Amino acid sequence: MKNAVIYYSVGPLLYCPANHVAIADSIITQKFGSGYSLALCLEDTIGDCHVAQAENCLIQSLNHIYQAQGHTAFFLPRIFIRIRSAAQMDSLLKRLGSSRKIVSGFIIPKLNLDNIDTYIQMVLHINAFYPERFYTMPILESPSIAIPGKRADVLFKIKERLKGIEQYILNIRVGGNDLCHLFGFRRGIRESIHDIRPICNIFADIITIFGTEYVISGPVWEYYSGDGWEDGLKQELSDDKLCGFVGKTAIHPKQVPLIRQAYCVSKEDLEDAQAVLGWQEDTPSFVSGSIQKKRMNEYKTHTNWAQKIIYLSEAYGVL
Repeated sequence: MKNAVIYYSVGPLLYCPANHVAIADSIITQKFGSGYSLALCLEDTIGDCHVAQAENCLIQSLNHIYQAQGHTAFFLPRIFIRIRSAAQMDSLLKRLGSSRKIVSGFIIPKLNLDNIDTYIQMVLHINAFYPERFYTMPILESPSIAIPGKRADVLFKIKERLKGIEQYILNIRVGGNDLCHLFGFRRGIRESIHDIRPICNIFADIITIFGTEYVISGPVWEYYSGDGWEDGLKQELSDDKLCGFVGKTAIHPKQVPLIRQAYCVSKEDLEDAQAVLGWQEDTPSFVSGSIQKKRMNEYKTHTNWAQKIIYLSEAYGVL
């Protein structure tokens, strides 16, 4: 889709275990500031024996946030629930009642050809049954996409199946840590995941196959303290942007401002994007020097870039 600013506006997606009892108060008191989305996780961050408890905690937290809106002004992030199964989508929405109105959608972990049809049917069901629109963000991280000789075929088949719910897909996400886990990789505090060639190759195929239709979000950066963590995150964000990712998963509030800043649009890019999109069809030449006379703007080859810059400027702001 990626034909509206909403697809670019997930921003830093702050992950939090769904059993974090203080999350509601943190949102209401704006402990995390603003300009981010929130993922309440029922999957990898929760022990298998504690899922029911985490679901109860999630319901209580969302009810608290929903009710607080009536008497307190605070920044309400887009809230997504990372589920373990398709059935959890319907079950949680039923239990939430009116509080479902503050849920933007669901994150589907480890999407693959074995589970995709079940998830597609459930996404269609909840969007037909409830008056609200619930988006989804599938994560590509399963072992089936790690095998070079089979990866393209698997990814193309997943993409073809997802056409049935394309209007409900906000972003495609990649599971950097899950893919690293397959090989026993873990990058250091000053190392970019894009320097790990097997993982980088997987990312390249995902972006090549999905990038023309979907916004694809960058992988999690797991460092939030220690000497060099900020420089490491900034470098990986630079690599993310160069490869075509938009936004990034965050695992600590300290990462949020750096992710937002990385996707702010420069004044030069915005001016050139506006110039490209403002080109007249009857203009004799479709090439011109940039506004600041530093590079070439070409109407026929920079239009997609220019539209992306406009969306990013609306979602992240201008430096």
